[in-house]
Amino acid sequence: MSMHTIQGKTVLIAGGAKNLGGQIARDLAAQGAKAIVIHYNSTTTKGDADATVAALRAAGVQAVAFQCDLTTKGAVDKLFADAIAAVGRPDIAINTTGMVIKKPILEITEVDYDKIFAINSKTAFFFIQAAGQHLNDGGKLCTIVTSLLGAFTGQYSIYAGSKAPVEHFTRAASKEFGPRGISVTAVAPGPMETPFFYGQETTESANYNQNAADLSKFTKTGLTDPEDIVSLVRYLVGEGWWITGQTILANGGYTTK
Repeated sequence: MSMHTIQGKTVLIAGGAKNLGGQIARDLAAQGAKAIVIHYNSTTTKGDADATVAALRAAGVQAVAFQCDLTTKGAVDKLFADAIAAVGRPDIAINTTGMVIKKPILEITEVDYDKIFAINSKTAFFFIQAAGQHLNDGGKLCTIVTSLLGAFTGQYSIYAGSKAPVEHFTRAASKEFGPRGISVTAVAPGPMETPFFYGQETTESANYNQNAADLSKFTKTGLTDPEDIVSLVRYLVGEGWWITGQTILANGGYTTK
């Protein structure tokens, strides 16, 4: 079996119950993954996690879900340990977790800052660390970030700021894990057609984002379609392994660096 295929591989997806993570899980099942472990954050998402696990099992995949808050190193380590106990060492690890805070700098509290950095930066770092410890040789590691890393905008200071370190984590990890054949990437979607997006926006800002990408008029809503991110992640954790150490801004021309 080629190490650069998804067929027969074991996958761990943080934030894999719904939205982009859930779609990635279903897609990798369709690509022939052998086992998929789904992480979800809170009991409010249990129904989504159960539905995703059921869909994966219906596709012939060994599937299990674990619920935990990943904002401590101990929790991340336990997730990997539980996953390995359930289905074996992962070949592919994908972190889709994240949160958004959209506020002017002058309104951001210390609680806001600590909370978003715990989720978007600390969790991402220790997920990368644990993946480096536990992925099989030839494995694939991918983190979802944001195209705001390439934008020049207000209101999103601590959202983009808390995702920005992942670029540096990704580059360093690609150097350190590369000798074991592990590729490490970050995918940075543009504003995406999920409830995650609309919860932060006014009608005016949503309308702007729906028309801001070069390719907006060729999409259903003008926003990044999650399916376009799903196909990119599929490529990167499969035959696209030669791309490593990079953050890829996938946004239809919304912004670049």
